[in-house]
Amino acid sequence: MPDSFDVIIIGAGAAGMMCAIEAGKRGRRVWLIDHATKIAEKIRISGGGRCNFTNLHTRPQSYLSQNPHFCKSALKRYTPQDFITLIRKHGIAFHEKKLGQLFCDDSAKQIIAMLLIEVRAAGVKLETGVQVHTIATVAGGYQLQTSLGERSCASLVIATGGLSIPKIGASPFGYKVAEQFGLHIIPPRAALVPLVFDGALLARCQTLSGLSVEAEVRCGKQVFAEGLLFTHRGLSGPSILQISSYWQKGEPIVINLAPDTNVLAVLKAQKQSQPKLHINNVLAEIMPKRLAHSICEEQRCSGSLANLSDSRLTALANAVNIWHVMPVGTEGYRTAEVTRGGVDTRELSSQSMAASKQPGLFFIGEVVDVTGHLGGFNFQWAWSSGYAAGQYV
Repeated sequence: MPDSFDVIIIGAGAAGMMCAIEAGKRGRRVWLIDHATKIAEKIRISGGGRCNFTNLHTRPQSYLSQNPHFCKSALKRYTPQDFITLIRKHGIAFHEKKLGQLFCDDSAKQIIAMLLIEVRAAGVKLETGVQVHTIATVAGGYQLQTSLGERSCASLVIATGGLSIPKIGASPFGYKVAEQFGLHIIPPRAALVPLVFDGALLARCQTLSGLSVEAEVRCGKQVFAEGLLFTHRGLSGPSILQISSYWQKGEPIVINLAPDTNVLAVLKAQKQSQPKLHINNVLAEIMPKRLAHSICEEQRCSGSLANLSDSRLTALANAVNIWHVMPVGTEGYRTAEVTRGGVDTRELSSQSMAASKQPGLFFIGEVVDVTGHLGGFNFQWAWSSGYAAGQYV
């Protein structure tokens, strides 16, 4: 029957396309659909338009999940080197930016074009702008009522992503399908997202908006040392985005704005050797002048070092090396790079990504409760989980 397929994959993003390619290679009749008319928008806008498509240092410890072991199987079977081999096959030039992060030299559109070539080569039928109205179980699989009519399949793959960046079509569709079939959902929340503040701290951030420094950011036992950016709403930058995945409302964050410098030791040494130096100027040797002046003003420290007691210098140093802040929230899904939470991994096979209690139903990519660190890890999870499911659907 023309309206019957071996596999229907809902969601033509990174994970969905990878799954379709692998299933098609196995000779499966695959229908890959997406509700959007422009597919893979998350790939297109990622990495400033150059797509941070994987990370050389991918390891299970780079992922958050209720079950931290769940991602091991898929990541082991489809590695960053496997995706690099595919990239090279298509002649796409790339480079390592830092910390193992790989980007296209030219454009993220090359990744999308590559995947579409592979999808076509695998004999996959791809259609966009398709709405799925209902999903029901039937003998031998599933029946879907869609905007193109009724379709059926033996294996159904949900690759619809999370809630991050709704302007490009994010929706809770995947969670609703999971709930329809009795699968538990780990409550979703925005991750890899800027943090926001109020009151005096917000006013300080607004004054410093656009300024960036290398910083060490800590929440509980988790620490990230990367760039930090002051914004008109609070704090952003890689270190803040990373820690946001771990931060819970009501928890403080500790920031070291000069991680390579013991500020108190410097201030005391300078006070002894050059007591007439102005405190603003001394601190401006350690960090950007605007930030130094802001900290001095906030700590009400002014004048020469000679006029400042050791206790005042200690308070000033702590405001740099041990700056305690209390976010009031995040910017939410609007700017979040990913969604933390999703389909509970206890409901899925780590080998095949299939639902254990619902034969023929698979979940892959961001819709699953596996969230990577910033830096290409989430795309690698998409490739790996899509590949894993593609071997079984």
